[in-house]
Amino acid sequence: MRKISIIVPVFNHEKYIARCIRSLINQTMSKSDYEIIVINDGSTDKTSNVLKEFGKYISLIENKKNEGLPVALNKGIKKALSKYIVRVDADDYVNEDFLKFLYAYIVSNPHMDAVSCDYYLVDEEEKIIKRENSSESPIGCGIIFKSQDIIKLGLYDENFLLHEDIDLRKRFEKNYNIFRLELPLYRYRRHDKNITNDTKKNKKFLNYYKKKYKIKK
Repeated sequence: MRKISIIVPVFNHEKYIARCIRSLINQTMSKSDYEIIVINDGSTDKTSNVLKEFGKYISLIENKKNEGLPVALNKGIKKALSKYIVRVDADDYVNEDFLKFLYAYIVSNPHMDAVSCDYYLVDEEEKIIKRENSSESPIGCGIIFKSQDIIKLGLYDENFLLHEDIDLRKRFEKNYNIFRLELPLYRYRRHDKNITNDTKKNKKFLNYYKKKYKIKK
């Protein structure tokens, strides 16, 4: 049995997905200890062609049409066979010690339900913009969870086509705690096609989030 399942959802990221997968293949953790599950969510660009180059390294789920990020993530989690899962987005990449340190930290501290690592915000050319504290500026990636805990929560809410990570974290922290590993092991890429740049979509799902949890402000 593998120790960790990495969940990588991708939709039309032909430009970035190879960099992401290479960073996961080149981990210092033994390849026999983790699996890379890629969910191609109906990409219409050349993403499928890029993924073919990594055939033997990844477990691929192909959606015939775009079903949305939370659906893709849930499919990956359901296929995962490991005790732990961690999400990495297709336009991001990670340090070579990413898995080794996250795994060592959570296994060495049984009281920890989940562990997030700090991250560098990087630009198109992978130049560091700034370092971020994963507790003060949380993102949905770079967090190692126990698979059973996410399944108990009911996985991602598939109504959230954006901010699905905020909703999951809200539900998770009602029952569990996320601890911080003060190492910048994740690289969060800023670019023009970041889904969070869609102002209209941002507003729609933030309002949905507030309605779901009866937040007035």
